Amino acid sequence: MNQTLLVEIQTEELPPKALVKLGAAFANGIANGLKARDFLEADSVVTPYATPRRLAVSITKVRATSPDKQIREKVLPVSVALDKDGNPSAPLAKKLAALGFPDLQISDLERAQDGKAESFFYTYTAAGSALAGGLQDVLADTVAKLPIPKVMSYQRPDGATVQFVRPVHLLLALHGEQVLPLTLLGLDAGRQTMGHRFLSHGGPITVDHADNYAAVLESEGKVLSGAEARKESIRTQLLEKAGADLVLMPESLLDEVAALVEWPVVYECRFEEEFLAVPQECLILTMQTNQKYFALTDANGKLRSRFLIVSNLATSDPSAIVGGNERVVRPRLSDAKFFFEQDKKKTLESRLPQLANVVYHNKLGTQAERSQRVMRLAGAIAKRLGYDVALAERGAMLAKADLLTDMVGEFPELQGIMGTYYARHDGEHEEVALAASEHYQPRFAGDALPSTNTGLVVALADKLETLVGIWAIGLQPTGEKDPFALRRHALGVMRMLVEKRLPLSISELLLDAAAVFEGQAAFKDPTADVKAFMLDRLRGMLRERGFTPNEVEAVLAQNPDRVDDVVQRLEAVQAFAALPESASLAAANKRITNILKKNEDAMPQDAAIKAELLVEPAESALAAKMQSLESSVDSAFADSDFTGALKTLALMKEEVDAFFNDVMVMAEDLALRNNRLALLSALHGMMNRVADISKLAA
Repeated sequence: MNQTLLVEIQTEELPPKALVKLGAAFANGIANGLKARDFLEADSVVTPYATPRRLAVSITKVRATSPDKQIREKVLPVSVALDKDGNPSAPLAKKLAALGFPDLQISDLERAQDGKAESFFYTYTAAGSALAGGLQDVLADTVAKLPIPKVMSYQRPDGATVQFVRPVHLLLALHGEQVLPLTLLGLDAGRQTMGHRFLSHGGPITVDHADNYAAVLESEGKVLSGAEARKESIRTQLLEKAGADLVLMPESLLDEVAALVEWPVVYECRFEEEFLAVPQECLILTMQTNQKYFALTDANGKLRSRFLIVSNLATSDPSAIVGGNERVVRPRLSDAKFFFEQDKKKTLESRLPQLANVVYHNKLGTQAERSQRVMRLAGAIAKRLGYDVALAERGAMLAKADLLTDMVGEFPELQGIMGTYYARHDGEHEEVALAASEHYQPRFAGDALPSTNTGLVVALADKLETLVGIWAIGLQPTGEKDPFALRRHALGVMRMLVEKRLPLSISELLLDAAAVFEGQAAFKDPTADVKAFMLDRLRGMLRERGFTPNEVEAVLAQNPDRVDDVVQRLEAVQAFAALPESASLAAANKRITNILKKNEDAMPQDAAIKAELLVEPAESALAAKMQSLESSVDSAFADSDFTGALKTLALMKEEVDAFFNDVMVMAEDLALRNNRLALLSALHGMMNRVADISKLAA
């Protein structure tokens, strides 16, 4: 009979950061194992449960016995099964005995072709197995394969040593209302579990039916068994307590806190207003990272002196809980305040000599040397863009100085952020101050780009120096390994060039970057490879934005050196592809490309179209059409009206089609052939100024 299966391991408190992964692995391992053994229906529903003190899974429509199976077993090749007289051989008798069918006769076997020879087969019905037996194997295998971060050894009351992530107290296994006779980690399965350590009545809780597990655990045990249920309860309570304020609740923190409690209750706490003089990023980080608290801000994003905590206890008088948490957070905030005050006693510039003591890479020198390289590169980029070179160089020079501060030493996540605060305190120009944090942008996919010219230039310089330097010493990404985040740096550079529409040559940028490594012994110029790598990142970025692979290849096939207008070109290609003429012109362009490629060695270098050699009406008409449209295309291209340029070119469809229908390009007369190749070369150049539209051909 199909019923719900429930399996639970009740433990001591599990590691919160591993709980979600452990819970999923436990549920999936059991479900997949039972599915492989044919105990599940196609529409069986798997529900994982994981709390700080249990791993469990509920699966609907689980069979009590797996179905019988028809098995066709190969016995032996006929040449082996029969002796020279055609009688059963000794190997056949031995094989049948090994298969468990010693009394079978030759007449019971099926003789059938098996490849190039014949073999004997036997078909029989294998009875299904009981759930308890199958589950016992599945459970043992699942537990053995759990992604346990660190195994603990402990002794059971009988003296036996057990190894698991945490000590296990109870094993619950129900199929419907029936207890399954399983054993695991020295425990026999039953129908009992334990509720909340403090809020339940303290004794074992009996689960009468697998379907009632979550409800019984919640009502009698004061445990929300589902991680998502606890997470949503926390989220709802946080929003209620926040009132008009905004609560900072990153998903990672919600997940971790949900793994720390079985019955979440949110309380409001406060800290002294004096701590608000410390940069709020420091306070927020220490509350989230060290204490697992939720900070509150006003509508403008300014930190409030009240914060929210999630407790595992519900009480009518939370004063002890609130007071305890307020006492705990105070030293943390005091530390942050102390670090901030101490750091301000030294300017960022005064810290620069210490960068010489920080090794960047043994083949590329110290952070001081790297800062000098980035500074020179930032100045070169600023000059190309017409930005303030002095600000760019100053911003680059100070960008890494905050790495030497106490605050960043305690909280590395604040690098750059603290640099901005300290630079402002030192009286630096606002763009120089912002460059300390903005030069790390974009830190991740979708992150904001630098908002200032100085921040933008320093961000480009920092990433290009990393790309060229690390690549030059042979540490380019391989497979999934990218320890220096070169993929992210390349994507960041391309995003800035494209989204900020910077009129910069990629080749020149990379040459500028390579130049700052002059005299570096281990340096091998990687600029060509790095450019290809960057364009490959751009391909992926553009595809993620909804452009098709063919559209992207059409624009990037010409290996562009500037990408500030790449999106506009892609939009033009999209508009062109929607025209009824596009398919025919793309196919013709592909044909032209192939013809020119095959004849590139035979064509004169200075081949020009000669009107007197346009003897066929179709080629004369095509040349005339090209001439009539040339000024319109040039004008549209000069105005960056790429869509208009391609739409104008689409007007040549009839003449292009007629040319290929009526004109023999590879004429026997060499002069005619070269003239037609020159005509096609001019047409090819005209059609592909925006993009290589041959890439749109199916």
